[in-house]
Amino acid sequence: MRTVTSKSKQNTKETILYALKSAVQAKVEDLADIANVSPVTVRHHLNTLQAEGLIEVNSIRRKVGRPYYVYSLSETGHELFPHKYVRLTNRLLDEVKSSLPPETVVQLFDGIAQKMLAERKGEFEHLSFNKRLNYLVSMLSEEGFLVRMEQENGHFTITEYGCPYQSVSEEHAEICDMDQTLMVTILQTPVEQHSCILNGDECCQFTFSASAVETAAP
Repeated sequence: MRTVTSKSKQNTKETILYALKSAVQAKVEDLADIANVSPVTVRHHLNTLQAEGLIEVNSIRRKVGRPYYVYSLSETGHELFPHKYVRLTNRLLDEVKSSLPPETVVQLFDGIAQKMLAERKGEFEHLSFNKRLNYLVSMLSEEGFLVRMEQENGHFTITEYGCPYQSVSEEHAEICDMDQTLMVTILQTPVEQHSCILNGDECCQFTFSASAVETAAP
């Protein structure tokens, strides 16, 4: 994903994005003044940005006259701008790991996974195995993974491409255990990991067998 870094050397589209980041929301005329281009040009770029899912538009109604439109960044649009959360997160985890025994650190990460599951309590426990599997894939997708599930010769494979935690997990591999905890808890069956992005593999891959599924399924 491209990023918007500073006001220097920006094209018109990036200037619009930066303006919306600064102003929260703006009208076409405001953006035209900031970018020093015509309103027609701004509308062209806004249409493109909206199609890309980077901005949102809302209609503002007035007591007198026609409504007007204001534009703002979408959640995806905000993600274009660099964050320093990773640096802060790594520093916090460094401090935690230097202050606590290793086994306590592992418990902390397991607690995070359990909290994620607690927030979804009642959503998956009553589901059949196949529906729980679909639920898991959907949950991982919401967390930012590109997930693929396959079934062949009595074996299931879940493949994750592009880890959303990679910038943190490169220094704190304990984060990787959270995925497996989520899988085991939701599926209620043993899950084995065979590859990991942190080890230089192209993906993180997990497998479990049909026999284990039959034993665990409600």
